[in-house]
Amino acid sequence: MQPKQRILNAPVYQPGKPIEDVKREYGLTEVIKLASNENPYGCSPKAKEAIVAQLDNLAIYPDGASLQLRWDLSEFLGVKPEQLIFGNGSDENLLMIARAFLSEGTNTVMAKPTFSQYRSNAIIEGAELIEVPLKEGVHDLEAMAAAVNEQTRVVWVCNPNNPSGTIVTTAELEAFLKKVPKEVLVVLDEAYYEYVVDPEYPQTVPMLADYPNLIILRTFSKIYGLATMRVGYGIASEEIVSALEHVREPFNTGTLGQAAARAALHDQEFVVSCREKNRAGMKQLTDRFDEWGLQYYPSQTNFVLVNLNQDSNEVFKKLLSHGIIVRSGSALGHPGYQRITIGTAEQNEKLLRALEEIVKGA
Repeated sequence: MQPKQRILNAPVYQPGKPIEDVKREYGLTEVIKLASNENPYGCSPKAKEAIVAQLDNLAIYPDGASLQLRWDLSEFLGVKPEQLIFGNGSDENLLMIARAFLSEGTNTVMAKPTFSQYRSNAIIEGAELIEVPLKEGVHDLEAMAAAVNEQTRVVWVCNPNNPSGTIVTTAELEAFLKKVPKEVLVVLDEAYYEYVVDPEYPQTVPMLADYPNLIILRTFSKIYGLATMRVGYGIASEEIVSALEHVREPFNTGTLGQAAARAALHDQEFVVSCREKNRAGMKQLTDRFDEWGLQYYPSQTNFVLVNLNQDSNEVFKKLLSHGIIVRSGSALGHPGYQRITIGTAEQNEKLLRALEEIVKGA
């Protein structure tokens, strides 16, 4: 059997190392996972209640149109229900965009390094990749706009960017959008939207009125703490959503996920609390990094990319022996760095104790 040759060139996504793997491999009973940018505070209690309330309905197919969640979210965002598309996490929305708009003979523009799935999906669809290096860890939007040509169909802007955690500002984004042709789709991936506190960060939903070639992607996996429920969504013009509906799989979001997302959406106090704890945790880490003289990118997410000036994979292994899972920068296009999810105060302190031993022992 011969698969399409080009799919063999698409890297297989490597998630953070599982906790049980580390326990078994290192003979540990306690392991902290700070690798996958999950919410250490879990999800809203209201979301848990909503899941339990649906347990008698497991034999029934979910609502394929996510109607109740669609209505709640459209009211929350101030957009029409027809402007929303739902996916099995944001990952599926990325896949749908690539499937709908990219093909052989087209190209797509993205930053480098950025979230790996933009690249993988483009390769699978046979599109040419145009990758523009980050500028001091930030999207170089001027260079990205200049890279757009007649064959460009999609431009990806991860804001905040993963893995650097940096943002492009309102002024920078608006200047960029004015340069991009209206027939080119601009994807604004805002998976970490709810964590941002910088006032210069763009509020993009109102921009849809002026730029109908935009689609904004967000998720319930990050600050809402529902990663296992797999509910992501896109906000765009009705025309773009209609195109994506043609490639969306039926029943792609489950009943439990839809119910949990609705309940989580209505508990914004939980969101605010998590954002505040996250900023305190970020300061807890970066204050120590400053003390040690380490370089890191200013992050508006729930993770920080820090340069430990050592081999990334070796540091990763050393931290595993301490029962701490982070993400090696070598796998993310940042050799020498570690991407570290912000944990609870206790988890952060355990990480810092292990890092101090590594940094001062280097």
